[in-house]
Amino acid sequence: MGVEGIGARALRKEDRRFITGKGRYTDDMVVPGMAHAAFVRSPHAHARIARLDASPAEAMPGVIAVLTGKEIAADGIGNLICGWMVHSKDKTPMNMGQYPAMAKDTVRYVGQPLAVVVAETRAQARDAAEAVEIDWEELPAIIDPMDAIAEGAHQLHENAKRNLVYDWEIGDAAAVDAAFQRASHVTRIDLVNNRLVPNAMEPRAALGHYDAGDDHYTVWTTSQNPHVARLVMSAFYNVAPEHKLRVIAPDVGGGFGSKIFIYPEEIVCLWASKRTGVPVKWTSDRSEAFQTDAHGRDHITHAELAFDDDNRMIGLKVDTIANFGAYMSLFSSSVPTYLYATLLSGQYVIPAIHCNVRAVYTNTTPVDAYRGAGRPEATYVLERLVETAARELGLAPAELRRRNFVREFPYQTPVIMTYDAGDYEASLDAAMQAADYAGFPARKAEAARRGKLRGIGMSCYIEACGIAPSAAVGSLGAGVGLWESAEVRVNPVGTIEVLTGSHSHGQSHETTFAQVVAERFGVPIENVAIIHGDTDKVQFGMGTYGSRSGAVGMSAIVKALDKVEAKAKRIAAHLLEAAEGDIEIRNGEVLVAGTDRKLGWHEVCLAAYTGHNLPPGLEPGLKEGAFYDPTNFTFPAGCYICEVEIDPESGKTDIVQFVAADDFGRVINPMVVEGQVHGGLAQGIGQALLEGCVYDRETGQLITASYNDYAMPRAGDLPSFHVSTTETICPGNPLGMKGCGEAGAIGSPPAVINAITDAIGNNEIDMPATPEKVWRAIRASGMQQAAE
Repeated sequence: MGVEGIGARALRKEDRRFITGKGRYTDDMVVPGMAHAAFVRSPHAHARIARLDASPAEAMPGVIAVLTGKEIAADGIGNLICGWMVHSKDKTPMNMGQYPAMAKDTVRYVGQPLAVVVAETRAQARDAAEAVEIDWEELPAIIDPMDAIAEGAHQLHENAKRNLVYDWEIGDAAAVDAAFQRASHVTRIDLVNNRLVPNAMEPRAALGHYDAGDDHYTVWTTSQNPHVARLVMSAFYNVAPEHKLRVIAPDVGGGFGSKIFIYPEEIVCLWASKRTGVPVKWTSDRSEAFQTDAHGRDHITHAELAFDDDNRMIGLKVDTIANFGAYMSLFSSSVPTYLYATLLSGQYVIPAIHCNVRAVYTNTTPVDAYRGAGRPEATYVLERLVETAARELGLAPAELRRRNFVREFPYQTPVIMTYDAGDYEASLDAAMQAADYAGFPARKAEAARRGKLRGIGMSCYIEACGIAPSAAVGSLGAGVGLWESAEVRVNPVGTIEVLTGSHSHGQSHETTFAQVVAERFGVPIENVAIIHGDTDKVQFGMGTYGSRSGAVGMSAIVKALDKVEAKAKRIAAHLLEAAEGDIEIRNGEVLVAGTDRKLGWHEVCLAAYTGHNLPPGLEPGLKEGAFYDPTNFTFPAGCYICEVEIDPESGKTDIVQFVAADDFGRVINPMVVEGQVHGGLAQGIGQALLEGCVYDRETGQLITASYNDYAMPRAGDLPSFHVSTTETICPGNPLGMKGCGEAGAIGSPPAVINAITDAIGNNEIDMPATPEKVWRAIRASGMQQAAE
């Protein structure tokens, strides 16, 4: 490891522009003649559009056009799609309702767009949007998924009877039933995984520009995967031919999954630009974001875990209802199925597992992937079950987990996944030592003397990252492959440009990807440029989500580096009159092993481009590309321990200690990994204690539609985290990486809730565990008197 290579705590290159305000985000983009868009959105959760009169808005100052859902449909712009086919257990395909870019006759959630105003200024567009006159015929709104599937419920989509998207299952139900029949103990639990708003720091934005002279389209957008956006907008939405469409995702201020999808607004801005003849920009405000960014989670689950006489897990059955909102989103179908149920084995040997998932439409904002996407939901179910079972069986939570850990690899779970490598006990030991787990009883007693309730909770998570191989996910219904691409361009002076199909929106690619190159050739990371996010510059790639950038994106870079290195060594061997096998590259020099003969890296690069003295038959230049398709998922894992102190008089929970011990495989930059874990922990703790969408059950209005009502975690809500890593090398990719971006959000919610329930002696509490909920649970359990 060099000072900037793999394993170094290199400072982030991109921070120079970010912390000095020099970032370039979509809203910073300005095109001559640019106009602004404001959307007319539904104030109702479910209604028919009886009349729409745009003439008052069209007459207002600065208005260029008012365009409606009927017009965009007439121009042949297609409906939004879901890109992952899931079949019900009766083999019928999922019931996908038509999702127009702008509604032309019926709206199905508050905030759904039905018209757009294009005006010279943003203020003019907003004022005119309010002047559009609409008569509504209100329809019954269904908010609760249990109500949605009830007999006689109002139906959102004609093709989805009882609002059911699919009724899907995985696992062997007969084997599970047999296991439960011989079980010595069964633990049962009912859980709600609360709905969340993503709340990326940068709201979504789009700038569409149609150039009539070249018949060419460009859209700047806040996207995590610009090439996929280009493909979908051209092939499915008919916005523009793919070869005439450029998608640029510049600096993006956070995504957390919510910017994977192609939303109505970027489609409309590009289409409106052609209709009006001017570039059209739209930037969401935070109120729009609350109503229209794809929400996350929202599961209702009943689960049961069976044990034998030796307290070994022998069967797991899970029944989940997943709320999809009003429409299916791009990958929504996969989240509660192949990204959720396939991880229900956790870190444990469970011979028989069965999971049934019913996905349901409601009159709420569409739901899709949010940091972790199915993996947090699975971990929450299993780790709440395991902690509850330990209490019922009278065993220490760590002991029950140790007794059931997977210890031999590879391990085939009953739900598709094959774990390739891991050491779960190492993470558990590291976390318990860092948390001084043995000293907890003394701390609990000391807190009791102060009238406080103290609890400790544990969570042992596993997740699947680098989702692949493409053939496997294709067989499960994915509409795209999940490989990644890279091109390495070495310039004549030895500087290097890496074009990656991955996209960075906070992951530090400009630093960590450069570190991989620096490790290989010994060049400073300042001499390595990472280029991404522009479909006219970068070869087709699949973007960033699911902690895939390292295991998949970097692996593609490594494959390209292998080719560059091989060619550079061949050139150097020719110049130095040595055997290729004797050539070494290190510290910016190309050497003949065991001699003092050498060339500077830049000399070899220049020779590649002058072409004056190359080996016979070798082409000039030093540029190579590669595509990498993983052979398996990667499986990060870890153990989190949370310790809380609760005031029984107010129900307020303080996290007094949080320990995270993760196994991410090989770590490229420990500082970046720690930052990723910290961010995930903040989001997971936010879900556990504070965050949660609340809709009015009668009207379908989002009650928590601003930061006045939707509580976000602040610095004072979080402790100083103790994070560490253990290491088992992933055998499935050349760098041995597993992925780290989602772990904190996956493992932390059950650890927090397990700690709270331990403190208050009441297992019946759902996220978010607000002070009011905790206060009521304390009184229901009788712990108030115990504290006094």
